[in-house]
Amino acid sequence: MNYSYIIIDDDQESVLKTKAMADSFSELAFVASANSYEEGLNLILEHTPQLIFLEIDPSNKKSKLSLLLINELHRYLKIIPKIIVTTSKKDLAYEAIQYNVTDYILKPLARIDFVKSILKLNKFNADSGTVIDQSYVLDERPTVVVQHETIATDKPLILCIKSYGDHRYIDARDICYLQADNNSTDIHLNGGEMITAFKTLKHFEAILSYPFVRIHNSYIVNARYISRIHTGNAVCFIKNNATKIPFSKSYKANIDLIISEISNGNYLEI
Repeated sequence: MNYSYIIIDDDQESVLKTKAMADSFSELAFVASANSYEEGLNLILEHTPQLIFLEIDPSNKKSKLSLLLINELHRYLKIIPKIIVTTSKKDLAYEAIQYNVTDYILKPLARIDFVKSILKLNKFNADSGTVIDQSYVLDERPTVVVQHETIATDKPLILCIKSYGDHRYIDARDICYLQADNNSTDIHLNGGEMITAFKTLKHFEAILSYPFVRIHNSYIVNARYISRIHTGNAVCFIKNNATKIPFSKSYKANIDLIISEISNGNYLEI
């Protein structure tokens, strides 16, 4: 079963961590993220995801994130999405249960907790005979058209860069890294070619899932092309390339995630 999902969290770094964790599960299909109550509500009503990862104890109180969002959903929706609370405090668990949330995961997030949550979802749907709508809606994007990979197909993700009637198709597997250039983004391919898209790096951060990881205000890397990470010098090396990409302290958690994901594969440390 596939579950389209939205992340609602006032901390953008936490959003990235949740998304990176979720992206490692083929059952989960990312739709969008929001940093506030109002933005989150609007996204849910627009996209009607099957699953929501919700922070209920925000560090930024102006975001107004809380369990009250669930009450608001009942005003508009006949079927409420499954809610998984992601927060750092244990003492809100009892209150969350009263709102009939599906699960309550403590930060920092652990992979096994995601495994358990997905198993709960699958068991619930199997027991209830619920048929999950596999479709979900992506924002209309006039310049970049994205086709997401799903569990039902082996087709790779294709980016279509459109400019004045020109349609340029890029296999995402060929992208080594993306570099910000003011309000545009330079896409560097493994053959050495560079293509410019007139969208911000933040735009690509929102639509691309793992192995694409933001490690700097100016860079998103494809983790599959990283050949070396030097934490002392805060740089990553790209395979078959002399390029060294810096990473910043604010994205150090994403570097740790990349290191962890690499070590989770067919891996031998010497």
